[in-house]
Amino acid sequence: MVQQVTKGIKISVETNFEGTFYKNYKIHYAFGYKVTIKNQSKDAVQLNARHWIILDALNTIETVSGEGVIGKKPVLKPGESHTYSSGCLLRSPFGAMQGHYSMVNFTTTKKFDVTIPSFKLSAPFAIN
Repeated sequence: MVQQVTKGIKISVETNFEGTFYKNYKIHYAFGYKVTIKNQSKDAVQLNARHWIILDALNTIETVSGEGVIGKKPVLKPGESHTYSSGCLLRSPFGAMQGHYSMVNFTTTKKFDVTIPSFKLSAPFAIN
């Protein structure tokens, strides 16, 4: 598990390998990840958007941006947390993800970014 705190918001990420399958005549490696966002600040905040950079061992870089997470824009009061699961496909058995969440502080009305720490994706059979 990787963790990082930015401006009182703690991001924790756990990953797992889901398996391989063929898509468009090419092998793909499926990875799942579970993210917990915990508000350790004194103000209520809302997650409005996400921005991911997804890398694989073949030097493929994919960026994914969008509103909320899994169709939600969670509001977190001090001490509250929000957990969600998602996944990605890679063309190699190794990769990494990183990014940030765009959030707003309800007390100050200021927007700020929260870093999603870089985490590795690796198929267990490919580790040497």
